[in-house]
Amino acid sequence: MDSGISLYELQLKIKGTIANSLCEKYWVRCEIHELKGHLSGHCYLELVDKGDDGNSFKAKCSGIIWNSRWRVLSPYFESMTGRKLSPGMSVLLLVQVQYSEIYGLSLIVYDIDPSFTVGELEMVRQKTIERLTKEGLMDMNSSLPLPKLPKNFAIVSAESAAGYGDFMVHLHQNQYGFKFFTKLYNAPMQGALAPEGIIAQLDEILKDVQQGANYDAVLILRGGGSVADLHCFDDYDLCSHIAQFPLPVMSAIGHDRDFHICDMVAAVSVKTPTALADYIVDAFLAEDASLVFLLSRISMAISNKFHTAELSLKQQQNRIENCISARFLKESNLLDMIELRIKKGNPLSILQSGYSLVTGKNGKILSIEGLSVGDGLKIVFKDGIVDCTIEKVEQQKMTDYE
Repeated sequence: MDSGISLYELQLKIKGTIANSLCEKYWVRCEIHELKGHLSGHCYLELVDKGDDGNSFKAKCSGIIWNSRWRVLSPYFESMTGRKLSPGMSVLLLVQVQYSEIYGLSLIVYDIDPSFTVGELEMVRQKTIERLTKEGLMDMNSSLPLPKLPKNFAIVSAESAAGYGDFMVHLHQNQYGFKFFTKLYNAPMQGALAPEGIIAQLDEILKDVQQGANYDAVLILRGGGSVADLHCFDDYDLCSHIAQFPLPVMSAIGHDRDFHICDMVAAVSVKTPTALADYIVDAFLAEDASLVFLLSRISMAISNKFHTAELSLKQQQNRIENCISARFLKESNLLDMIELRIKKGNPLSILQSGYSLVTGKNGKILSIEGLSVGDGLKIVFKDGIVDCTIEKVEQQKMTDYE
């Protein structure tokens, strides 16, 4: 019985056969299923060819981009497509088959065709972006002042478009009752004629503005569609016109996943027409909330001011009351002293102290001058009156009694 050959010998035969029959390089269409970088700088791929259902694999193979090639291919692909190589991408790779006794079959990647991945339309799109950037137009429209609360709009859209209808409902039937003015400038919004039609309506808007129309911004509205339908919004002439338009342009084109050059050059860009309506309404809602908050703060400030004034008034009232009370007490004490002095000076008070009061017969208080012997006098005591007659008159000084 033949003892056969070793696994290693078989692997060498396979390797030799592949090397002899598949020595050339091939452009291979595939999808990146996995992509992993290595510390060595190499990039390891798992490449697949999916079945018609998009889920099953018809073929699968490992791929390697050596460090020296990866440093060139990765930035080149990103610069040409605007995206990094990642799982899920369909790619066109220039490969050579390699077979290893240890690692088996793998494909060594030497080049990548970015135009296959993004398609010819995407390549044109990238060139348009590059041209607009070099001409300094990308940020021109966004530099225009947009009112904080825009409410007058010129709309470029197709009258029958669902996106336009949704926008009008969201804007004019907002639950807060905010009012807006809109005027439609009807234009084709897909296909080869769209750029020229939109530009024509932008020119009509300028004519109306020159004749007195007052618009805060121009809105370009288009609902979702296929890539081919929306390619017109990457047109250089249209994007250049929007970039240089003298009024702020607000764009809402396509679905959430779409982003076109028109969006890049516009002053404001949102994903969908309804999202743009919400964006406008939200600006008024935020301002309304700000005014309510400001009114609340003013009311609180006034209330605090009144409270402070009330406290100050009460303090002044207390000081006045204290001053009046002190003055009243002072004056009351003064009156008491006067009253006491008056009482002490009252003859009746003197009589109560044991003194007597001498008056003439007519009740008048006399001095010794003018009195004569025989004149009648009245002596008033605290408990009665005595009538008497002068028998002797003798003048003396009060110091004689000291």
